[in-house]
Amino acid sequence: MSDSILNPNAEGLTWTVETLDELTQAEIYGRVLTSLAKTRPEIVFLTADLVKSTKMKEFVQAYPDRFFNLGIMEQTLMTVAAGMSLAGKHPFVSTFGTFASMRACEQVRTDICYQGTRVKIMATHSGLSFGQAGTTHHCLEDIAIMRTFAGMTVIVPADSFETAQVVRALVDYPGPAYVRLGRGFEFPAYENDQFEFKIGKANTLHEGKDFTIIACGVGVEGGKEAAEFLKHDEKIEVRLLDMHTIKPLDREAIIRAAKETGGIVTVEEHSIIGGLGSAVAEVLAEERLAVPFKRLGIPDQWAMIGYPEDLYEHYGISANGIRETVLKMVKSAK
Repeated sequence: MSDSILNPNAEGLTWTVETLDELTQAEIYGRVLTSLAKTRPEIVFLTADLVKSTKMKEFVQAYPDRFFNLGIMEQTLMTVAAGMSLAGKHPFVSTFGTFASMRACEQVRTDICYQGTRVKIMATHSGLSFGQAGTTHHCLEDIAIMRTFAGMTVIVPADSFETAQVVRALVDYPGPAYVRLGRGFEFPAYENDQFEFKIGKANTLHEGKDFTIIACGVGVEGGKEAAEFLKHDEKIEVRLLDMHTIKPLDREAIIRAAKETGGIVTVEEHSIIGGLGSAVAEVLAEERLAVPFKRLGIPDQWAMIGYPEDLYEHYGISANGIRETVLKMVKSAK
């Protein structure tokens, strides 16, 4: 496998079906952070007894004196990370999204955000990516929670390649950040890790003037497939925005989409309350932009238990569901 994921100047890393297991978001996060830590001695890694699950074994082996396992005490994990940041370190914290955003909610708010630290929370197993583990491990509220904290940056990369770009950007990024990662095994939305990435600026993956899909996380790959199908089979030109940064939100991209296309659908692996869809709706309302609009995500209910791909289909956030929603809205408008 190419090592470009560790070398920004190398040729782009590509993927095959056989290498998908090696290209999960957590795997790439671990590899990139380990590489960057070679020249950045202030970087430290903390976790709550989840080195294996969060794919950080390589970092631990390379820098055992910069690794801190706090045990199954997520509140303490966040408080210690905040203290280390105030002492001059640059902590990267990894645990499951449910634990980072809910079990340690107060510590993230008061110790990490209020104190103005630069702690980076890398939350794995988010959304429905661990769907078969049950409701306690479904993470469908974290975006809504984290984006309300003053000073917190919230990022939801589409795949492992974008995760690499996120980690590179965060090592010099001031203030705290919450990065939402899955459990792995999703098909990539990007071909490699060599593309322009900037925190707070959406990427356009598909051009179109008829309609807009605004997606984050696994919704981006589904949106890409849906946009290509609609263009080929229905002659509908769909703009696809990878809204990887939920906060700060790319308001300009949303405003252009509302003015230049016939409607907007948001796609997220999160409750439709308080996440990407709500953030986009706030912009449309504040700018007085009246366009056909719909949020795709998990409705106001406890999610079913099952494998992620089955749940994506059930809740209409797969390529099929996105395609059907856009097609219905375009036909309704006509």
